[in-house]
Amino acid sequence: MSAPWQVSRESLPTTSRLIVERAHEELLAGNLDDRRLQEVRPLVRESWERSWRRRVGPEAAPPLELVSDELDEYRLAHPLASAMEMIRALLLPGETEDTGVIIAVGDKAGRLLWIEGDGQLRTLTDDMGFVPGANWSEDAVGTSAPGTALALGHSVQIRGAEHYNRLVHPWSCTAAPVRDPETKRVLGVIDITGGPDVVSPQARLLVDATVRAVESELMVARLRERSAAPRSRATTSKPRTPVTARATLHVLGRDRARLETESAHDESMIELSARHAAILLMLAVHRQGLSAERLCELVYGTGVSPDTLRPEMVRLRKVLERTAPDLVPESRPYRLPVALDTDAHDVLSLLDRGAHRVALTAYRGPVLPESTSPGVEDFRESVRAALHEAMLSEASLDVLLAYAEIPEGQGDAEALRLALEMLPARSPKRAGVVARIERLAAE
Repeated sequence: MSAPWQVSRESLPTTSRLIVERAHEELLAGNLDDRRLQEVRPLVRESWERSWRRRVGPEAAPPLELVSDELDEYRLAHPLASAMEMIRALLLPGETEDTGVIIAVGDKAGRLLWIEGDGQLRTLTDDMGFVPGANWSEDAVGTSAPGTALALGHSVQIRGAEHYNRLVHPWSCTAAPVRDPETKRVLGVIDITGGPDVVSPQARLLVDATVRAVESELMVARLRERSAAPRSRATTSKPRTPVTARATLHVLGRDRARLETESAHDESMIELSARHAAILLMLAVHRQGLSAERLCELVYGTGVSPDTLRPEMVRLRKVLERTAPDLVPESRPYRLPVALDTDAHDVLSLLDRGAHRVALTAYRGPVLPESTSPGVEDFRESVRAALHEAMLSEASLDVLLAYAEIPEGQGDAEALRLALEMLPARSPKRAGVVARIERLAAE
Protein backbone atom coordinates (compact mmCIF):
# COMPACT_ATOMS: atom_id res chain seq x y z
CA MET A 1 0.00 0.00 0.00
CA SER A 2 1.43 3.36 -0.99
CA ALA A 3 1.87 6.09 1.57
CA PRO A 4 -0.86 8.78 1.61
CA TRP A 5 1.61 11.57 0.91
CA GLN A 6 2.93 10.02 -2.32
CA VAL A 7 1.93 12.18 -5.31
CA SER A 8 3.52 13.14 -8.60
CA ARG A 9 6.15 15.86 -8.45
CA GLU A 10 4.18 17.85 -10.99
CA SER A 11 1.67 18.66 -8.24
CA LEU A 12 4.33 20.46 -6.17
CA PRO A 13 5.21 24.18 -6.45
CA THR A 14 7.33 24.98 -9.50
CA THR A 15 9.74 27.58 -8.04
CA SER A 16 13.09 26.16 -9.16
CA ARG A 17 15.68 24.96 -6.71
CA LEU A 18 18.30 27.15 -8.41
CA ILE A 19 16.24 30.33 -7.82
CA VAL A 20 15.75 29.44 -4.16
CA GLU A 21 19.44 28.62 -3.69
CA ARG A 22 20.55 31.93 -5.25
CA ALA A 23 18.07 33.85 -3.12
CA HIS A 24 19.42 32.07 -0.07
CA GLU A 25 22.98 33.11 -0.92
CA GLU A 26 21.89 36.74 -1.34
CA LEU A 27 20.24 36.65 2.07
CA LEU A 28 23.34 35.17 3.71
CA ALA A 29 25.37 37.96 2.11
CA GLY A 30 23.07 40.49 3.75
CA ASN A 31 21.40 41.63 0.51
CA LEU A 32 17.87 41.61 1.98
CA ASP A 33 16.51 43.80 -0.83
CA ASP A 34 17.68 41.55 -3.67
CA ARG A 35 14.83 40.92 -6.11
CA ARG A 36 15.41 37.19 -6.07
CA LEU A 37 14.26 37.07 -2.46
CA GLN A 38 10.83 38.19 -3.65
CA GLU A 39 10.51 34.97 -5.64
CA VAL A 40 10.72 32.92 -2.45
CA ARG A 41 7.55 32.14 -0.53
CA PRO A 42 6.86 34.83 2.11
CA LEU A 43 6.70 32.27 4.91
CA VAL A 44 10.18 31.01 3.99
CA ARG A 45 11.66 34.46 3.31
CA GLU A 46 10.47 35.78 6.67
CA SER A 47 11.87 32.73 8.46
CA TRP A 48 15.21 33.17 6.67
CA GLU A 49 15.35 36.78 7.83
CA ARG A 50 14.62 35.80 11.43
CA SER A 51 17.36 33.19 11.26
CA TRP A 52 19.85 35.59 9.66
CA ARG A 53 19.20 38.31 12.23
CA ARG A 54 19.76 35.79 15.03
CA ARG A 55 23.12 34.88 13.45
CA VAL A 56 22.24 31.24 12.89
CA GLY A 57 25.05 29.45 11.04
CA PRO A 58 24.02 28.20 7.55
CA GLU A 59 26.00 24.96 7.99
CA ALA A 60 26.04 24.58 11.75
CA ALA A 61 25.06 21.26 13.27
CA PRO A 62 22.12 21.49 15.67
CA PRO A 63 23.14 21.40 19.33
CA LEU A 64 22.64 18.08 21.09
CA GLU A 65 20.89 19.11 24.31
CA LEU A 66 19.54 15.81 25.66
CA VAL A 67 21.59 12.61 25.76
CA SER A 68 21.51 9.12 27.20
CA ASP A 69 19.66 8.70 30.52
CA GLU A 70 18.64 12.36 30.57
CA LEU A 71 16.86 11.92 27.22
CA ASP A 72 15.17 8.69 28.34
CA GLU A 73 13.85 10.23 31.56
CA TYR A 74 12.62 13.33 29.77
CA ARG A 75 10.77 11.27 27.14
CA LEU A 76 9.07 9.09 29.73
CA ALA A 77 7.67 12.16 31.47
CA HIS A 78 6.69 14.05 28.31
CA PRO A 79 2.92 14.47 27.62
CA LEU A 80 3.28 13.07 24.07
CA ALA A 81 4.83 9.78 25.23
CA SER A 82 1.38 8.22 25.60
CA ALA A 83 0.46 9.21 22.03
CA MET A 84 3.41 7.62 20.24
CA GLU A 85 1.52 4.44 19.35
CA MET A 86 -1.20 6.49 17.67
CA ILE A 87 1.35 8.64 15.81
CA ARG A 88 3.11 5.53 14.48
CA ALA A 89 -0.19 4.00 13.34
CA LEU A 90 -1.18 7.15 11.44
CA LEU A 91 2.11 8.17 9.87
CA LEU A 92 4.05 4.93 9.37
CA PRO A 93 1.86 2.53 7.33
CA GLY A 94 3.30 -0.91 6.64
CA GLU A 95 6.75 -1.92 7.82
CA THR A 96 8.37 0.84 9.87
CA GLU A 97 11.79 0.29 8.34
CA ASP A 98 10.58 0.57 4.74
CA THR A 99 8.24 3.57 4.69
CA GLY A 100 10.32 6.03 2.67
CA VAL A 101 9.86 8.68 5.38
CA ILE A 102 11.00 9.55 8.86
CA ILE A 103 8.69 10.80 11.59
CA ALA A 104 9.99 12.94 14.42
CA VAL A 105 8.24 14.11 17.57
CA GLY A 106 9.76 16.99 19.52
CA ASP A 107 9.04 19.13 22.55
CA LYS A 108 7.87 22.74 22.59
CA ALA A 109 11.48 23.97 22.56
CA GLY A 110 12.17 22.17 19.28
CA ARG A 111 14.24 19.34 20.77
CA LEU A 112 13.64 16.05 18.96
CA LEU A 113 12.58 13.27 21.32
CA TRP A 114 11.55 10.38 19.08
CA ILE A 115 12.71 9.65 15.52
CA GLU A 116 11.39 6.58 13.71
CA GLY A 117 10.85 5.34 10.19
CA ASP A 118 12.87 4.25 7.17
CA GLY A 119 16.20 2.79 8.32
CA GLN A 120 18.21 3.89 5.27
CA LEU A 121 16.92 7.44 5.47
CA ARG A 122 17.70 7.63 9.16
CA THR A 123 21.31 6.72 8.45
CA LEU A 124 21.52 9.65 6.04
CA THR A 125 19.72 12.18 8.25
CA ASP A 126 21.88 11.26 11.25
CA ASP A 127 24.76 12.94 9.42
CA MET A 128 23.02 16.32 9.54
CA GLY A 129 22.19 16.02 13.22
CA PHE A 130 18.57 14.92 12.86
CA VAL A 131 18.83 12.73 15.95
CA PRO A 132 16.99 12.41 19.28
CA GLY A 133 18.04 15.09 21.71
CA ALA A 134 19.05 17.63 19.03
CA ASN A 135 17.52 21.11 19.03
CA TRP A 136 15.80 21.91 15.70
CA SER A 137 14.22 25.22 16.67
CA GLU A 138 14.64 28.24 14.38
CA ASP A 139 17.11 29.70 16.87
CA ALA A 140 19.31 26.62 16.52
CA VAL A 141 19.16 25.61 12.83
CA GLY A 142 17.06 28.29 11.14
CA THR A 143 14.19 27.46 8.80
CA SER A 144 12.91 23.88 9.07
CA ALA A 145 9.42 22.44 9.35
CA PRO A 146 9.64 21.54 13.07
CA GLY A 147 11.24 24.82 14.15
CA THR A 148 9.18 27.09 11.91
CA ALA A 149 5.91 25.32 12.85
CA LEU A 150 6.70 26.02 16.50
CA ALA A 151 7.66 29.62 15.71
CA LEU A 152 4.42 30.30 13.81
CA GLY A 153 2.04 28.08 15.77
CA HIS A 154 0.62 26.21 12.77
CA SER A 155 1.57 23.51 10.28
CA VAL A 156 4.20 24.35 7.65
CA GLN A 157 5.97 22.64 4.77
CA ILE A 158 9.60 23.30 3.84
CA ARG A 159 10.92 22.06 0.51
CA GLY A 160 14.57 21.24 -0.14
CA ALA A 161 16.57 24.45 -0.61
CA GLU A 162 14.02 26.42 1.41
CA HIS A 163 15.81 25.17 4.52
CA TYR A 164 18.12 27.78 5.99
CA ASN A 165 20.81 25.22 6.78
CA ARG A 166 22.59 24.03 3.60
CA LEU A 167 23.07 20.56 5.08
CA VAL A 168 19.30 20.04 5.00
CA HIS A 169 18.76 21.04 1.34
CA PRO A 170 18.41 17.41 0.13
CA TRP A 171 15.35 16.96 2.35
CA SER A 172 11.76 18.16 2.57
CA CYS A 173 9.48 18.12 5.59
CA THR A 174 5.99 18.84 6.94
CA ALA A 175 5.35 19.58 10.61
CA ALA A 176 2.62 20.85 12.93
CA PRO A 177 2.56 21.84 16.62
CA VAL A 178 0.57 19.83 19.15
CA ARG A 179 -1.35 21.81 21.79
CA ASP A 180 -2.73 21.04 25.19
CA PRO A 181 -6.45 20.36 24.50
CA GLU A 182 -7.54 22.59 27.41
CA THR A 183 -4.99 25.37 27.84
CA LYS A 184 -4.00 25.46 24.13
CA ARG A 185 -0.36 25.81 25.13
CA VAL A 186 2.08 24.14 22.73
CA LEU A 187 3.28 20.75 24.00
CA GLY A 188 5.47 19.73 21.08
CA VAL A 189 5.65 19.14 17.35
CA ILE A 190 5.11 16.26 14.90
CA ASP A 191 7.20 16.14 11.72
CA ILE A 192 7.56 13.92 8.66
CA THR A 193 10.80 14.16 6.69
CA GLY A 194 11.79 12.62 3.35
CA GLY A 195 11.74 13.44 -0.34
CA PRO A 196 9.41 15.76 -2.31
CA ASP A 197 6.38 13.57 -1.61
CA VAL A 198 6.26 14.61 2.04
CA VAL A 199 5.34 18.20 1.14
CA SER A 200 2.23 17.30 -0.84
CA PRO A 201 -1.17 18.70 0.18
CA GLN A 202 -2.10 15.17 1.29
CA ALA A 203 0.88 15.07 3.63
CA ARG A 204 -0.12 18.31 5.31
CA LEU A 205 -3.70 17.11 5.75
CA LEU A 206 -2.43 13.87 7.26
CA VAL A 207 -0.10 15.60 9.72
CA ASP A 208 -2.84 18.06 10.74
CA ALA A 209 -5.28 15.15 11.21
CA THR A 210 -2.71 13.28 13.30
CA VAL A 211 -2.28 16.31 15.54
CA ARG A 212 -6.06 16.58 16.02
CA ALA A 213 -6.28 12.87 16.83
CA VAL A 214 -3.45 13.15 19.37
CA GLU A 215 -5.02 16.19 21.04
CA SER A 216 -8.33 14.34 21.24
CA GLU A 217 -6.65 11.30 22.77
CA LEU A 218 -4.92 13.49 25.36
CA MET A 219 -8.28 15.00 26.31
CA VAL A 220 -9.94 11.59 26.60
CA ALA A 221 -7.09 10.27 28.75
CA ARG A 222 -7.33 13.33 30.99
CA LEU A 223 -11.07 12.88 31.46
CA ARG A 224 -10.56 9.23 32.30
CA GLU A 225 -7.97 10.15 34.92
CA ARG A 226 -10.37 12.62 36.47
CA SER A 227 -13.19 10.11 36.56
CA ALA A 228 -10.84 7.63 38.22
CA ALA A 229 -9.73 10.08 40.92
CA PRO A 230 -10.92 9.12 44.41
CA ARG A 231 -14.13 10.83 45.39
CA SER A 232 -14.26 12.78 48.65
CA ARG A 233 -14.85 10.54 51.61
CA ALA A 234 -18.42 10.25 52.76
CA THR A 235 -19.25 11.25 56.30
CA THR A 236 -20.55 7.74 56.99
CA SER A 237 -18.24 4.85 57.77
CA LYS A 238 -20.13 2.55 55.41
CA PRO A 239 -17.75 0.84 52.94
CA ARG A 240 -17.90 2.35 49.46
CA THR A 241 -18.63 0.41 46.32
CA PRO A 242 -15.60 0.52 43.96
CA VAL A 243 -15.88 3.42 41.52
CA THR A 244 -15.95 2.51 37.84
CA ALA A 245 -13.09 4.43 36.25
CA ARG A 246 -14.02 3.48 32.72
CA ALA A 247 -16.80 1.57 31.03
CA THR A 248 -16.90 0.70 27.34
CA LEU A 249 -19.64 -1.03 25.39
CA HIS A 250 -18.36 -2.85 22.30
CA VAL A 251 -21.12 -3.09 19.70
CA LEU A 252 -19.35 -2.92 16.32
CA GLY A 253 -19.60 -6.15 14.34
CA ARG A 254 -20.96 -8.04 17.36
CA ASP A 255 -24.34 -9.74 17.81
CA ARG A 256 -23.74 -9.94 21.56
CA ALA A 257 -22.32 -6.70 22.95
CA ARG A 258 -19.33 -6.85 25.28
CA LEU A 259 -19.20 -4.57 28.32
CA GLU A 260 -15.72 -3.85 29.68
CA THR A 261 -15.29 -2.02 32.98
CA GLU A 262 -12.27 -0.86 34.94
CA SER A 263 -12.14 0.30 38.54
CA ALA A 264 -9.27 1.23 40.78
CA HIS A 265 -9.04 -2.37 41.94
CA ASP A 266 -10.49 -4.57 39.24
CA GLU A 267 -11.31 -5.13 35.58
CA SER A 268 -14.23 -7.11 34.22
CA MET A 269 -15.73 -8.13 30.91
CA ILE A 270 -19.15 -9.60 30.28
CA GLU A 271 -21.26 -10.41 27.25
CA LEU A 272 -24.77 -9.02 27.26
CA SER A 273 -27.96 -10.42 25.83
CA ALA A 274 -29.31 -8.75 22.69
CA ARG A 275 -32.01 -6.98 24.69
CA HIS A 276 -29.67 -5.73 27.41
CA ALA A 277 -27.22 -4.55 24.74
CA ALA A 278 -29.96 -2.55 23.02
CA ILE A 279 -31.05 -0.94 26.29
CA LEU A 280 -27.52 0.05 27.33
CA LEU A 281 -26.68 1.34 23.86
CA MET A 282 -29.79 3.53 23.78
CA LEU A 283 -28.93 4.96 27.22
CA ALA A 284 -25.37 5.62 26.02
CA VAL A 285 -26.66 7.39 22.89
CA HIS A 286 -29.31 9.40 24.77
CA ARG A 287 -27.22 10.53 27.73
CA GLN A 288 -29.81 13.08 28.85
CA GLY A 289 -32.15 10.22 29.75
CA LEU A 290 -35.30 8.63 28.32
CA SER A 291 -38.82 8.16 29.58
CA ALA A 292 -40.03 4.58 30.00
CA GLU A 293 -42.32 5.04 27.00
CA ARG A 294 -39.55 6.37 24.72
CA LEU A 295 -36.97 3.75 25.77
CA CYS A 296 -39.56 1.02 25.21
CA GLU A 297 -40.26 2.39 21.73
CA LEU A 298 -36.54 2.47 20.85
CA VAL A 299 -35.96 -1.08 22.08
CA TYR A 300 -39.22 -2.85 21.16
CA GLY A 301 -40.91 -0.62 18.62
CA THR A 302 -44.20 1.25 18.63
CA GLY A 303 -47.33 -0.13 20.21
CA VAL A 304 -45.52 -2.02 23.00
CA SER A 305 -46.43 -1.26 26.62
CA PRO A 306 -43.66 -0.03 28.97
CA ASP A 307 -44.69 -2.91 31.22
CA THR A 308 -42.73 -5.11 28.81
CA LEU A 309 -39.57 -3.09 29.47
CA ARG A 310 -39.69 -3.01 33.27
CA PRO A 311 -38.88 -6.71 33.95
CA GLU A 312 -35.96 -6.49 31.53
CA MET A 313 -34.66 -3.43 33.39
CA VAL A 314 -34.80 -5.38 36.65
CA ARG A 315 -32.73 -8.19 35.13
CA LEU A 316 -30.23 -5.70 33.64
CA ARG A 317 -29.81 -3.98 37.01
CA LYS A 318 -29.00 -7.32 38.65
CA VAL A 319 -26.34 -8.02 36.02
CA LEU A 320 -24.76 -4.58 36.46
CA GLU A 321 -24.87 -4.69 40.27
CA ARG A 322 -22.47 -7.64 40.13
CA THR A 323 -20.05 -6.22 37.56
CA ALA A 324 -20.44 -2.43 37.26
CA PRO A 325 -22.60 -1.04 40.08
CA ASP A 326 -21.93 2.55 39.06
CA LEU A 327 -23.66 1.84 35.75
CA VAL A 328 -26.98 0.70 37.24
CA PRO A 329 -29.54 2.90 35.42
CA GLU A 330 -31.52 5.51 37.31
CA SER A 331 -35.28 5.84 36.79
CA ARG A 332 -37.66 8.67 35.87
CA PRO A 333 -36.11 9.20 33.44
CA TYR A 334 -34.03 6.15 32.71
CA ARG A 335 -30.43 7.33 32.48
CA LEU A 336 -26.90 6.19 33.25
CA PRO A 337 -25.33 7.84 36.31
CA VAL A 338 -21.85 7.74 34.72
CA ALA A 339 -20.66 8.05 31.13
CA LEU A 340 -20.61 4.87 29.06
CA ASP A 341 -18.23 4.92 26.11
CA THR A 342 -18.91 2.84 23.02
CA ASP A 343 -16.54 1.75 20.28
CA ALA A 344 -19.03 3.21 17.77
CA HIS A 345 -18.75 6.66 19.35
CA ASP A 346 -14.96 6.33 19.24
CA VAL A 347 -15.17 5.85 15.47
CA LEU A 348 -17.45 8.86 15.09
CA SER A 349 -15.06 11.00 17.14
CA LEU A 350 -12.10 9.95 15.00
CA LEU A 351 -14.02 10.78 11.82
CA ASP A 352 -14.94 14.21 13.19
CA ARG A 353 -11.28 14.93 13.86
CA GLY A 354 -10.07 13.81 10.45
CA ALA A 355 -8.30 10.65 11.63
CA HIS A 356 -9.83 8.56 8.86
CA ARG A 357 -7.21 5.84 8.78
CA VAL A 358 -7.54 5.14 12.51
CA ALA A 359 -11.34 5.33 12.31
CA LEU A 360 -11.40 2.78 9.50
CA THR A 361 -9.16 0.44 11.50
CA ALA A 362 -11.38 0.85 14.56
CA TYR A 363 -14.58 0.14 12.59
CA ARG A 364 -15.17 -3.57 13.18
CA GLY A 365 -18.49 -3.78 11.39
CA PRO A 366 -22.11 -2.61 11.74
CA VAL A 367 -23.59 -1.78 15.13
CA LEU A 368 -25.21 -4.94 16.60
CA PRO A 369 -25.91 -6.25 13.08
CA GLU A 370 -28.60 -8.74 14.09
CA SER A 371 -30.55 -6.33 16.30
CA THR A 372 -34.01 -5.29 15.08
CA SER A 373 -34.57 -2.67 17.79
CA PRO A 374 -35.62 0.55 16.01
CA GLY A 375 -33.21 2.71 18.00
CA VAL A 376 -30.29 0.39 17.25
CA GLU A 377 -31.17 0.30 13.56
CA ASP A 378 -31.23 4.12 13.44
CA PHE A 379 -27.89 4.40 15.22
CA ARG A 380 -26.37 1.68 13.03
CA GLU A 381 -27.38 3.63 9.94
CA SER A 382 -26.06 6.92 11.33
CA VAL A 383 -22.62 5.40 11.95
CA ARG A 384 -22.58 3.81 8.49
CA ALA A 385 -23.63 7.10 6.88
CA ALA A 386 -20.96 9.07 8.78
CA LEU A 387 -18.29 6.64 7.59
CA HIS A 388 -19.58 6.82 4.02
CA GLU A 389 -19.65 10.63 3.98
CA ALA A 390 -16.17 10.94 5.49
CA MET A 391 -14.74 8.57 2.91
CA LEU A 392 -16.31 10.46 0.02
CA SER A 393 -15.57 13.98 1.19
CA GLU A 394 -12.23 13.87 2.97
CA ALA A 395 -10.42 10.53 2.78
CA SER A 396 -7.16 10.09 0.89
CA LEU A 397 -6.93 7.54 -1.93
CA ASP A 398 -5.27 4.81 0.12
CA VAL A 399 -7.88 5.14 2.88
CA LEU A 400 -10.66 5.07 0.27
CA LEU A 401 -9.21 1.88 -1.24
CA ALA A 402 -8.99 0.33 2.23
CA TYR A 403 -12.64 1.28 2.82
CA ALA A 404 -13.54 -0.49 -0.42
CA GLU A 405 -12.22 -3.74 1.09
CA ILE A 406 -14.65 -3.85 4.05
CA PRO A 407 -18.24 -5.06 3.54
CA GLU A 408 -19.73 -1.55 3.61
CA GLY A 409 -17.26 -0.31 1.03
CA GLN A 410 -17.51 -3.34 -1.22
CA GLY A 411 -21.09 -2.43 -2.03
CA ASP A 412 -20.55 1.34 -2.14
CA ALA A 413 -20.60 2.14 -5.85
CA GLU A 414 -20.20 5.86 -5.20
CA ALA A 415 -16.99 5.30 -3.24
CA LEU A 416 -15.66 2.93 -5.90
CA ARG A 417 -16.30 5.48 -8.65
CA LEU A 418 -14.50 8.16 -6.63
CA ALA A 419 -11.54 5.83 -6.10
CA LEU A 420 -11.45 5.19 -9.85
CA GLU A 421 -11.31 8.94 -10.52
CA MET A 422 -8.44 9.35 -8.04
CA LEU A 423 -6.35 6.42 -9.30
CA PRO A 424 -3.56 7.28 -11.77
CA ALA A 425 -4.36 6.34 -15.37
CA ARG A 426 -1.79 3.53 -15.41
CA SER A 427 -2.48 2.14 -11.96
CA PRO A 428 -2.83 -1.67 -11.97
CA LYS A 429 -5.61 -1.29 -9.40
CA ARG A 430 -7.99 0.32 -11.90
CA ALA A 431 -9.06 -2.93 -13.55
CA GLY A 432 -10.21 -4.46 -10.28
CA VAL A 433 -12.17 -1.34 -9.30
CA VAL A 434 -13.83 -1.18 -12.73
CA ALA A 435 -14.84 -4.85 -12.49
CA ARG A 436 -16.44 -4.29 -9.10
CA ILE A 437 -18.36 -1.24 -10.32
CA GLU A 438 -19.68 -3.21 -13.30
CA ARG A 439 -20.66 -6.11 -11.06
CA LEU A 440 -22.63 -3.80 -8.77
CA ALA A 441 -24.36 -2.22 -11.74
CA ALA A 442 -25.46 -5.64 -12.99
CA GLU A 443 -26.99 -6.68 -9.65
